[in-house]
Amino acid sequence: MSVALIQRGFIRKLVVMVCLPAFYASAQQANTSFSVQPVTGTEAGGAPAAPQRPGEPAAGVPEPRALPSPFGGGYSKPVPLLPNPFARYLPRHVPQPVFTNTPRILDLIQNGKLILSLNDAIAVALADNLDIAIARYNLPIADTDLLRTKAGQNFLGIQSGLVQNTPGGGVGGVGSGVTGAGAGGTSAGAGGAGVGAGGFVGSTAGGGPQPDSFDPVLSATFTVENSNSPQNFGLLAGLAGGGNSVVHTTSGNFQYTQGFSPGAALTVSVFNNRQSVNNAQVAFNPAINSSFRASIRQHLLQGFGPSINTRLIRQAKNNKLIAEEGFRLQVISTVSQIENIYWDLVNAYQDVKVKERSLGLAQKTLSDNQKQVQIGTLAPLDVVRAQSTVATAEQDLLVSRTNLQLQQLTVKNALTRNLPSNAQVMEMEVIPTDTVQIPEEENLPPIEELIKMALANRPDYKTQQINLRNNEISIQGAKNGLLPIVDVVAFYGGAGLAGSPNTLVPANAGVPGSGFADAFTNLFNSTAPDKGLAFNISIPLGNRAAQAFQVRSQLEYQQSQLALKAIENQISIQVRNDQFTVQQYRARVAAARKARELAAQVLDAEQKKYNLGASTYLNVLQDERDLAQAESNLVSAETNYAKSRVLLDRDIAQTLERNNIKIDEAVTGKIQTNPNVPGVVPNKTALQELTKPALQPAQPPK
Repeated sequence: MSVALIQRGFIRKLVVMVCLPAFYASAQQANTSFSVQPVTGTEAGGAPAAPQRPGEPAAGVPEPRALPSPFGGGYSKPVPLLPNPFARYLPRHVPQPVFTNTPRILDLIQNGKLILSLNDAIAVALADNLDIAIARYNLPIADTDLLRTKAGQNFLGIQSGLVQNTPGGGVGGVGSGVTGAGAGGTSAGAGGAGVGAGGFVGSTAGGGPQPDSFDPVLSATFTVENSNSPQNFGLLAGLAGGGNSVVHTTSGNFQYTQGFSPGAALTVSVFNNRQSVNNAQVAFNPAINSSFRASIRQHLLQGFGPSINTRLIRQAKNNKLIAEEGFRLQVISTVSQIENIYWDLVNAYQDVKVKERSLGLAQKTLSDNQKQVQIGTLAPLDVVRAQSTVATAEQDLLVSRTNLQLQQLTVKNALTRNLPSNAQVMEMEVIPTDTVQIPEEENLPPIEELIKMALANRPDYKTQQINLRNNEISIQGAKNGLLPIVDVVAFYGGAGLAGSPNTLVPANAGVPGSGFADAFTNLFNSTAPDKGLAFNISIPLGNRAAQAFQVRSQLEYQQSQLALKAIENQISIQVRNDQFTVQQYRARVAAARKARELAAQVLDAEQKKYNLGASTYLNVLQDERDLAQAESNLVSAETNYAKSRVLLDRDIAQTLERNNIKIDEAVTGKIQTNPNVPGVVPNKTALQELTKPALQPAQPPK
């Protein structure tokens, strides 16, 4: 009965109609639907995380954000087959980088000056800052890795460190990597390699058995051959033409291969050739030979199961999450840097105003002294002292204006992609129109809540959690790589023969011939079946390389666990220090304001005494210096307070939320939502500058 079933093609139908669609469906499902697995680490409070059950959402790992593509093309998906089937074999279009500034910065120009609020500075930086523009490329690069792994290839890794090419405002910050280790100043990438003492250092990420190609491959070979070779016994073999063997062969062979997530690989080969010979001993001349073989190979130990063969896709998806968190970290750090640069500009601008008031006061005192010398009520020595004070004030003002111009240049560099020496913006004065608002009370949340907020939102902490999960997947691959290779191969095939009867044989006269259609049909009617089962076994007796790889994967995982704990401790210390710093600088602002008020009162009283002849010019001069120093201290205290709030927001990862920044818009660089920085008020002094002529470059006093 079994023989009859085989002869009726039962095995062939079973393989074609059941097995192959099942394999194909499983592969398609494996290539398109994967979820991020949970991280087994510590929760926000530092306690061990509860074990994650299969099917439950990942704990502590961010979900995919479905961020828009920065350049309008989805590189995680292949080019569609239709309408142009040949498009998959042509280079895909990648937009060229943009080196021009957005028009928004030109809209801020008034009366030949760049009028800049903090909200405008952040909005322009989100669109034009080069650090953000460089980091933006990591997102589509991660998409290309995802596309590679869906095809069964290994990922190349992405850069995950901060780009820190913008000077000023303080660089570095939370989660910052080693500058210069990767493209654009970023550190070496997630799931990839690092930079060690001896140069390039690899890791176990992506290691283990390499999956078969999930992309089907169709191969074809077409051959035309004419052969004429002498034979020693040609006449005895029935060869015509003087004993030479003359063979004309035309062949067309096809092969289809594809791998599947369970660890199976399908190979279908079809061979066809037409051959004519000068031989009287063959039945058909020309003869048509056709054969095919369909074989399925299944890994039984190493490389067995969808979890092993789809691990690279899961790691690539995790790396895409790392790229997203890395970009969010880049935006947080760059926005924080822009805020610090802006407050440095405000500090320099207000310091110029302080120095101008000091110079004006010194000039007024000099004028009064000169009048008193003319009427004989003051010694000429006091005029000399007043002139020395004016000269010192002019020098201080020159230094302050030079520092202001330097800060203006730093702001321009941070807000533009292209700043040539002849640019219109290059020569413009930048007027900061905002100043910090000091609240009556500092209503900060409790420190425990701030730390919890940081652990829930910090991109560097989330990145380390995802890296830990990738290390778990690497351990899975390394363990499977320890196993021997045991494969089972099942194959089924057939052969067909057709052609014209050999005319060199008299008995073939009148015998009808057959063609390619007859030979091809015989492949599938079980008239000449070829079927069987095979086992392939490969056992590495030493297995030292696999052992070393498995141990290293475990060590890297434990190293990542310690790194995660180190980040937790670092976050706790940073947030506590930030809270202390905010409270400290707020107290300094209050003290500086009080000191300035007292210094102004003392100077006013001393000037009145001096006008009545009850004091000396030296006392007035000292009080003037004290007032100038008190005003400078107040400006510095307010700037430091503003920066301390920026630092706290950055370290608890609330910069984007507090400033009303949309990460989707930052990805594309098309800013539609205006940022809204809390705690700032318009600077009335700066707004009065709008009608004044542009400030000329600082010149040394004559």
